[in-house]
Amino acid sequence: MFDITTFIRELALIAVPVLIAITCHEAAHGFAAWRLGDPTARLAGRLTFNPVKHVDPIGTIAFPLLLVLIKSPFIFGWAKPVPVNPRYFQDPVRGMMLVSLAGPGTNFALAVAFAAMFHALIWIAVLLGGAGMSVIEPLALMARYGVIINLILGIFNLFPIPPLDGSKILAGFLPVEGARFIYNFERYGFIVLILLLMTGVLQSVLLPLVSFFSGVLL
Repeated sequence: MFDITTFIRELALIAVPVLIAITCHEAAHGFAAWRLGDPTARLAGRLTFNPVKHVDPIGTIAFPLLLVLIKSPFIFGWAKPVPVNPRYFQDPVRGMMLVSLAGPGTNFALAVAFAAMFHALIWIAVLLGGAGMSVIEPLALMARYGVIINLILGIFNLFPIPPLDGSKILAGFLPVEGARFIYNFERYGFIVLILLLMTGVLQSVLLPLVSFFSGVLL
């Protein structure tokens, strides 16, 4: 039976870590590109930690909510990609590799930060002997979600399937023809990604990794 109260409570706890994760991920791409000489994201107003600039109404809100409502075992969504023009980079392929690394790298840093927050809150709860648990418990749950969400986003984006960041990272290590193949394959990548998600192949690799690293951090 669907419990609307539990659903709203869980959604409220997850919403903040999700917004932080996707906002910092996309902003990191923009800042990395800017540092490498590409002003495109800055001119588009995407060098910001304002989530409104990065949220995609369909990919960030509607689609994940639909998956939650149909009780999908895996929640999938996306934000608005930060515009990057590799022509500004001295080495376009290497530049795109570094820009792509910035997103998942930021998520892993956030996972560590949320884990530190989680342990600090548990320590405070023990120190206070249970006092203030009405505030500490939801914050600790939010921090725990922050670890898991950032690990999911970071690891998921490292898969070498276009248009995920991992494909551009892989391209940076390949010869010119290999990198060109990956970029040309991007038009079909989303279809492949959906098929792998629907068949559970991607989850079978992703979820054990998330479980292992969240166990280490938490």
